[in-house]
Amino acid sequence: MKSKLYIVSTPIGNYEDITLRALRILKECDFVICEEFKEARRLLSHYKIQKELFSINEHNENENANDLILKLLEGKTAALISDCGTPLFSDPGHLLVDLAIQNKIDVIPVPGASSLLTALVGSGLDFEKFYYYGWLSPKKDIRRKQLYDLRRIKETIVLLDTPYRLKTLMEDIVKLLGADVPCVLAFELTKENEKFYRGNAENILNIVDREKLKGEFVLIIKNK
Repeated sequence: MKSKLYIVSTPIGNYEDITLRALRILKECDFVICEEFKEARRLLSHYKIQKELFSINEHNENENANDLILKLLEGKTAALISDCGTPLFSDPGHLLVDLAIQNKIDVIPVPGASSLLTALVGSGLDFEKFYYYGWLSPKKDIRRKQLYDLRRIKETIVLLDTPYRLKTLMEDIVKLLGADVPCVLAFELTKENEKFYRGNAENILNIVDREKLKGEFVLIIKNK
């Protein structure tokens, strides 16, 4: 049997947002490669799927990738998932995929939910062209330098960060990109309290501060 590594997209919040193909692959594969065991078990349990789990994350990928490739070379199939959404976007797995390609293991993407595209299509902004920056540095000085450099990118810019840095991020954007720069904060996408906050950076900072917003988000900046 030919070795196969499926890159399987999973829901970003709402468990109904999974494809029939993704469910079939998760049921049929020999094992699942996940980011965190807790999140993977919760997901698979919801769909009543039991699989042997192996972990690939930012701390252990270099250590575990070769062992997983050896398992695949036995003719087995695996599904690579992240904690949520489409794997490899600001998530581990790149080394594993590179090694799979080097070893002539079929790498097969199974498309599905993505916070990036979900945020863009709901934003109301023009995103025929956009600049995906992704995660900013957690270090204050580096993050501010990154934002300062982004001023020259005259496009729709997409940023990600952790829930507890949302207010700090908005404060830095007001200082470095300007209080009037148009923004859309896509907050808690696909979940019950999903909301799109639209306005300029100062408006959104005020909302974040007043409502003490803390949750998963994608920030889109119209820096045109």
